[in-house]
Amino acid sequence: MPQLIDLSTFGEEEGKLTVFEKILPGDIKRAFYIYGVPSDQERAKHGHFTATNALVMVAGSCRVQVTHSGQEETFILNSPSQALILHPGDWHVMDEFTANAVLLVMSNQYYDKNDYFFEKP
Repeated sequence: MPQLIDLSTFGEEEGKLTVFEKILPGDIKRAFYIYGVPSDQERAKHGHFTATNALVMVAGSCRVQVTHSGQEETFILNSPSQALILHPGDWHVMDEFTANAVLLVMSNQYYDKNDYFFEKP
């Protein structure tokens, strides 16, 4: 099942620094960001057999709906100091992106097209 975690964040008046440490099993092997998504567009609509991913909303917000073993959960991502951890088997769809949304995704595996499943469980 997915987990929404708080990231270590430091600073106040001089600005903030958020750290990505020990949030995924193993090393971060892949990172990318998603932006410029129209508000009526859906992204993802897939899950992974073995990869664990961390989703961090760097700017703006979006909704993430996650299904795992028939159970559904909905998350609103709107803080750069939180990460949504998606585990193997977590099917997800992202939508309701705000105009300024930037979503950072980090994975503990390199891209492998065979690690994806598209049918919602």
